[in-house]
Amino acid sequence: MWDFASEEQADPKKLYASERLIRYLANIAVNGQPSELGADPDKLATASATSAIPSLTVDAAVDEAVGWRHLLIREGPEGLAKAVREHKGLLLMDTTWRDAHQSLLATRLRTSEMIRCADYTNVALANAFSLEMWGGATFDVAMRFLRECPWERLESLREKVPNIPFQMLLRGANAVGYTNYADNVVHRFCKQAKKSGIDVFRVFDSLNYLENMQLGVDAAGEAGGFVEAAMSYTGNVADPKKGKYSLEYYLDLADKLVDMGVHSLAIKDMAGLLTPRAATMLVGSLREQHPDIPIHVHTHDTAGSGVASMLAAAEAGADVVDAAIDAMSGMTSQPSLGALAATLQGSELDTGIRLDHLPKLNSYWEDVRSLYAPFESGQLSGSSDVYYHEIPGGQYTNLLFQSKQLGLSGQWTEIKQKYAQANIVLGDIPKVTPSSKVVGDLAQFMVAQGLEPEDVLEQADTLAFPDSVINYLRGEIGIPPGGFPEPLRSKVLKSRGLDAVDGRPGKSLAPYDFAKEFEYLANRFGESNVDEKDQLSYALYPSVYVDWKEFQATYGEVANLPTHLFLNPMKPGDEVEVELGVGKMLIVKLVSIQDLREDGTRLVIFEVNGEPWYMPITDTLTEGERTVQEKAKEPGDVGAPMSGVVVGIKVKAGNLVKEGETVATLSAMKMETSIPAPKSGTVKRVVVTVGAKVDGDDLIMEIE
Repeated sequence: MWDFASEEQADPKKLYASERLIRYLANIAVNGQPSELGADPDKLATASATSAIPSLTVDAAVDEAVGWRHLLIREGPEGLAKAVREHKGLLLMDTTWRDAHQSLLATRLRTSEMIRCADYTNVALANAFSLEMWGGATFDVAMRFLRECPWERLESLREKVPNIPFQMLLRGANAVGYTNYADNVVHRFCKQAKKSGIDVFRVFDSLNYLENMQLGVDAAGEAGGFVEAAMSYTGNVADPKKGKYSLEYYLDLADKLVDMGVHSLAIKDMAGLLTPRAATMLVGSLREQHPDIPIHVHTHDTAGSGVASMLAAAEAGADVVDAAIDAMSGMTSQPSLGALAATLQGSELDTGIRLDHLPKLNSYWEDVRSLYAPFESGQLSGSSDVYYHEIPGGQYTNLLFQSKQLGLSGQWTEIKQKYAQANIVLGDIPKVTPSSKVVGDLAQFMVAQGLEPEDVLEQADTLAFPDSVINYLRGEIGIPPGGFPEPLRSKVLKSRGLDAVDGRPGKSLAPYDFAKEFEYLANRFGESNVDEKDQLSYALYPSVYVDWKEFQATYGEVANLPTHLFLNPMKPGDEVEVELGVGKMLIVKLVSIQDLREDGTRLVIFEVNGEPWYMPITDTLTEGERTVQEKAKEPGDVGAPMSGVVVGIKVKAGNLVKEGETVATLSAMKMETSIPAPKSGTVKRVVVTVGAKVDGDDLIMEIE
């Protein structure tokens, strides 16, 4: 019998792998999944914790093709680029393993679902140009929410898929983050990504800022990767009234990217704004201007016109277009891979994808998508209002989840309207991470505060803007096309005593001291537990990495749990199998969850391989109940601008503060907001602590 009630046995550092996983199952049985995961609790409650999706195996009758990766290894990036241009048909990139699930399921797809279909995918999609399966939001979400190692995802899938090039999304100078990093971090990251299995680097900048792009292009190129420079597409080249993003703008941008020595050129239509007519105009003009370089087109099917746009792009001269397996396509995801393959079958643009290989793969992803139903946005159809609000497909579901965390779930229509207004307030910019986050943060801030665009400008010197907005206006993510919006920028910077960033934001950063940080990580987690990849994860996301490692110390490698167990709380009477490794299986039965005890815990009783286990778990749902919070009412009261968690208190009672000085920091999902003092004076009292959850207008402190 195992009884974990004693302090010694409950020490997470002393628990074995199986015990840590049982603790995880016990914890979610008592407390459910944390709200930060973003899952719909009603859909979690109705899902089964005892059923798994079987692996997809390769039929012996399926012929294995030799894919493009073998040519890339043999002839290098230049040889692949030449072969792609000489290829007569249209090539497809499948986005199912990255952008498709980012767009439909808030990036919550776990590695295990990809592993179970990897062997079959390697054969069925062997004629695809590439699989987009890494980078972008997948890197931090793996650690932050899925509690997995992003590097292990890449390397385990690479071992399973030798035929098809792996493609990642690189945010230029931002790597896979939301901020700037020292140049040596970006270079070392790309080198390790190539070593771990990435073949093609799609490099973009959220503002099409060339200096940021150049760093990403150089880093990916020096790592030995196939470098694809992407233009972030916004506006409408087919509509001369649409603004500054004309056909001439993109042709000029393309010239400058090609001059960087890239291997291919991409149009990154992150919101699905590229209509068939615009695709014909833009791709046709690019093909005429650059006859020797491959052109790759990416879009989202938000309005429902994605297949038509990709067919138009192909006919105008595109070499590769993006698609997703049918069950993971449409709406804010990419167009249907099966539809494109079937439409072009037997034509001069035949994709080389065998249609008889797709049904089995598609059925697998239908089952997977049902398993991940708690992360669906609720969207039931395409919507042409994307041409108005221009929300990127990859941001749509994440923005919806974030709005729920902020208590704005009933105002989604207004958030979409404010997103369009916020874009104009900020200067009409390309919207893709991290610039899309700036627009989304401002939109939700405007809804929470009841602000119109004119209010934002009039009150710019006193509003507690999200940090991302202030950082953008400083120039911390680069310079937008046409420059910054004025007088908004000047008012915000002047009132806060901030200087504008001159040139490329990360250019002045000192080289990252990997040796120093390795010493810190080795001392904290043990030298044998920290390698080159851990150092990079920490360099890019220090707090996220540390939180993940501390989670592992308590709950172990939850990536070993099948998804139905990772997500869904067991109920008394449920019995499941957990595979810890080859030949090591646990049969776990939840016997009962006892009543709340005086110390705030519940005893959870399991049978593990027939042996009784007793696990005390703190009931955080009861612990988290709090009395009604005071509200900010007086002129000197500092109130929360929106719902969130207090992550910083900068002052204490008795301190003198000046009007506009940051006195606290609030976080909601990935949005942080600095809260300024509403007036100068003395802090009378601070009524919350770091970690406290607050709602809009909850009192944080008083100033007199």
